[in-house]
Amino acid sequence: MPKKFKTDVLIIGGGVTGTGLARDLAFRGISSIVIEKDTINAGASGRNHGLLHSGARYVSSDPVSALECKKEGDILKKIAPHCIEETGGLYVATQDDKQEYISLFPKLCKKAGIPCEKLTVKEALELEPELSKEIVAVFRVEDASVDPFHISLENINQAIEHGARYFNHCKVIKFYTASHAIQKVIAKDLVNRRIFEIKADIIVNAAGAWSGEIAKLAGIHVDMIYSKGSLLITHNRITNHVINRLRTPTDGDILVPGRTVSIFGTTSNRIESLDVIRPSIKETDQLIKEAKALVPQLENARYIRSYAGVRPLLGNSDSDDDRSVSRGFSLMDHTTDNIHNFITITGGKMTTFRLMAQKAADLVSKKLKNTTPCQTAVIPLKSEAPSQMTEAGMSFRVWAKKGKKDNITMCECEMISKNQFKELISWLKKNKKGSDLNALRIHSRLGKGACQGTFCSQRVTGFMYDENYFKDDEGIYNIKDLLHERFIGQRSVLWDGQLSQAELCEALYCGFYGLELEK
Repeated sequence: MPKKFKTDVLIIGGGVTGTGLARDLAFRGISSIVIEKDTINAGASGRNHGLLHSGARYVSSDPVSALECKKEGDILKKIAPHCIEETGGLYVATQDDKQEYISLFPKLCKKAGIPCEKLTVKEALELEPELSKEIVAVFRVEDASVDPFHISLENINQAIEHGARYFNHCKVIKFYTASHAIQKVIAKDLVNRRIFEIKADIIVNAAGAWSGEIAKLAGIHVDMIYSKGSLLITHNRITNHVINRLRTPTDGDILVPGRTVSIFGTTSNRIESLDVIRPSIKETDQLIKEAKALVPQLENARYIRSYAGVRPLLGNSDSDDDRSVSRGFSLMDHTTDNIHNFITITGGKMTTFRLMAQKAADLVSKKLKNTTPCQTAVIPLKSEAPSQMTEAGMSFRVWAKKGKKDNITMCECEMISKNQFKELISWLKKNKKGSDLNALRIHSRLGKGACQGTFCSQRVTGFMYDENYFKDDEGIYNIKDLLHERFIGQRSVLWDGQLSQAELCEALYCGFYGLELEK
């Protein structure tokens, strides 16, 4: 017999919207289960540039989204300051950019209520010396850098602390419908291959780009456009401000500082299938070609990783330019499709996730006759989970204050200590979560630095054997899984320094450990 679960609300999708919805519902006293076919933030929520939008990017193409970004960005800075670095942003024009848009930009910002300050080129170069000396106009806005994994982890952990449940690696495979409602949901645990069922009063489809596939299980069609965006991660942090090209949104026009690195992108390419989502070498070449006009150093920078995500855009666009499609979100009550307990929330941006979750939770509450108002805009987004590991070097500062003298470095790139890993592993075990290397990667910055797991993976694995967290061959398979996941993101940037790093990793694990012989 399959295992059975019962809850008020089943949320399909473990991205920032799904986890944010679980948090919102928990504060209203509504129980929920979040189910995710991969790991948290495996979709677009973990594959964006980490930009907390001021709204300035959309003042021309999508004023409604621009205003939403402004309001929600201000809220997130208040409730989750530990997940955000208020870098500020610069909009920079080159000689090739249109003078008409340069002149119009501050007027559009003012109309949208978005602060915008004109700087001289000299002032901009003093702030950011790596900018091109050929720039002709600069405006300062209130952009910021946000850690999307930290946001989603805080969402789900805070939701769990208030009664929610979360299942990784579980895929919805079937809906049973009767009397114009989904009576039960059948899911499959992709790890142990077991089938289980969930009965819920309301089912919310928050699966991002996969929302159309989930809706199809209920016999409902949702128009989705799959717009793939690819990004590159530099070896080091190049600027302290977010740098935007002062033109209407296009490829290769954003550089975002993210902790110790910088993230550059993005592209917009229509794809027809979600089976393979990876950056291509052609996209990488195109991005770097565009980069040098903005920040010349980007032409010869070492890139340690590339990745791609799919924007969950709504609509049946006949245009080849997906950037013309609205970045707003859509909340669909499928009562209009004769399924009264099924909701889809999709589209939008990471910056607006809290608002998306609020609107979805309002609809859920209405259906359940729950009158508790939304509280997510005022309650701090801070769980009891260890969080110092999301900022490079923070663990050493924390443990130094505690007077710990026996600490050693486990991850040199991100300065993560043994004691900090020990604290995180203990928390994961206490909360019945996996404490394998990939779980540590998601909950910290393990493997995210320049070595991409080459050295830290073996150090942490050895430590986990010493502490009896691993037994037999578990550590070997953990290392293989982590390095495989890391290598996927390196393939399109394998030249110069990063190629040497990849060869060193191969020599160490294959030549010395013989890891390629393991089945």
